Amino acid sequence: MRGREADVQSVLQIPEQVRRSRGDPTVLLLYREEQPGRWLCAVAKQPNDEGFLITTYPTDAIKEGERIWSR
Repeated sequence: MRGREADVQSVLQIPEQVRRSRGDPTVLLLYREEQPGRWLCAVAKQPNDEGFLITTYPTDAIKEGERIWSR
């Protein structure tokens, strides 16, 4: 994801879909479509009022988990 900091910032600020991780309820998966059938996923942990980015990756599928927000 080197060089794609603006894309990561965009998915964090304006996601199209947010899901809660099935394995850890404090982890959110934020998705933004880059092109049809391709998404950028940012994985963030929010254990309290502050949060932090765990990782980001391109994907062709949205993971299962509780959908907590969708645009």
